[in-house]
Amino acid sequence: MTEQTSAPAAPDDLPEQMRVRREKLDRLRAAGVDPYPVGFPRTTTIADLRAQYPDLAPDTATGARVGVTGRVVLSRTGGKLCFATLRDGSGDLQVMLSLDRLGEERLAEWKRDIDLGDHVGIEGEVITSRRGELSVMADRWELTAKCLRPLPDKHKGLTDPEARVRQRYVDLIVNPEAREMLYLRSKVVRSIRRTYEERGYTEVETPMLQPIHGGANARPFITHINAYDIDLYLRIATELYLKRLVVGGAEKVFEINRNFRNEGADATHNPEFTALESYEAYGDYDTQAELTRGIILNAARDALGTTVVRGVDAHGTEHEIDLAEPWSEVTVYGGISDRLGEEVTPETSVEQLRKLADTAGVPYEQKWGHGQIVLEMVERLLEENAVTPTFIKDYPVEVSPLTRQHRSAPGVAEKWDLVIFGTEIATAYSELVDPVEQRARLTAQSLLAAGGDVEAMQLDEDFLRALEYAMPPTGGMGLGVDRLIMLLTGKNIRETVLFPLVKPEGA
Repeated sequence: MTEQTSAPAAPDDLPEQMRVRREKLDRLRAAGVDPYPVGFPRTTTIADLRAQYPDLAPDTATGARVGVTGRVVLSRTGGKLCFATLRDGSGDLQVMLSLDRLGEERLAEWKRDIDLGDHVGIEGEVITSRRGELSVMADRWELTAKCLRPLPDKHKGLTDPEARVRQRYVDLIVNPEAREMLYLRSKVVRSIRRTYEERGYTEVETPMLQPIHGGANARPFITHINAYDIDLYLRIATELYLKRLVVGGAEKVFEINRNFRNEGADATHNPEFTALESYEAYGDYDTQAELTRGIILNAARDALGTTVVRGVDAHGTEHEIDLAEPWSEVTVYGGISDRLGEEVTPETSVEQLRKLADTAGVPYEQKWGHGQIVLEMVERLLEENAVTPTFIKDYPVEVSPLTRQHRSAPGVAEKWDLVIFGTEIATAYSELVDPVEQRARLTAQSLLAAGGDVEAMQLDEDFLRALEYAMPPTGGMGLGVDRLIMLLTGKNIRETVLFPLVKPEGA
């Protein structure tokens, strides 16, 4: 028998249900029962057991013995026969505990010691009940983990959105949709990896702690490494390190991992988020559009079994769309011109853009230049009205510091954003590989940073040195994995991320 150690008595100020459970715990320990044993001889999962016996007739005794484990989520106690529902990571199963099989003492101990939420192990015969419910008739049972807190009411469940986020472990216990989201997320990530592997890409890992923040316009988190006595940044993007790999000869690379941006948290943003980024030598933003469509369609089929999704647009209207239908594309200046009823080009003056923005109700700041005003117009006039998948392409060069200039259209860069249900899902570039022009662009960014723009990129000399070793023509794409799961499920980011950042309790 395992050596028992004494445990503190239950505090007097515990809520009644917790006090009763602690008293049971203390009684079990005093009787020499370990309420948290090392293990139990499980022989099958609940899902595998159901798959093995899919069509048994009612009141069948198979003679087959199994060992199953799970959390007690429902319980009905009777005189000579008790019923309970066990839940493991794969599903639910009814177990039956009878006086004939267990004897009077063990059946009484079940009734006295087991609470909803406890983990137990059951050994017994596979049978069906009189109603045809697949069950295990217990010959032996064992407590494998005592639950000291009561589960939420079985009818109301855990419905408060804030509580569901703060106590995701309880949410997963009682809400089937939370468990489904966990498994769906895993399916999506596996699908993404499979798509890349089938296309000959290599998965890599790049630094999360970086001496210079770059690859995107965003406010970084800052930390300090004592060993070198220098400040470091949690990465805001993987771009500059992945491009170094392309320079080194890794022609198709991708990474799925966390990025960090010290910015707001809302229904579509979390400061810590999962991002996908990839690069393809001798690709461009057109090849990346085809890749992105393939990734999203494969993810929908693998995770949902369908390409039809439902979502709410930026105006609160619900839509159902089929992602397999043709996707649209619109140029930045063409789309804005259509929405305003007046031609806007890269040569349109800032003064004229301000007038047009005022007329259209598009907000802007006086310090903004042409490119920033155009970006705000894109968000308000194009993105918010894009319901079906739409590539918004060819952005102003001045707000695309890592993107090559368009091969035939002056003043714009070969960049697109993919928008669905009014939300940006992915972005892609024909990458700027000219080290001389890239230095000029990043120098301009560093001047903005020196002037107080916390989102501007810093000058990364090592990245520029890498480009000077010659980077081949390259297409690159970044996709928000959390945003993709939001698209597939119609849920907000706090529901699709298992542990989103929340304020401390009571703050």
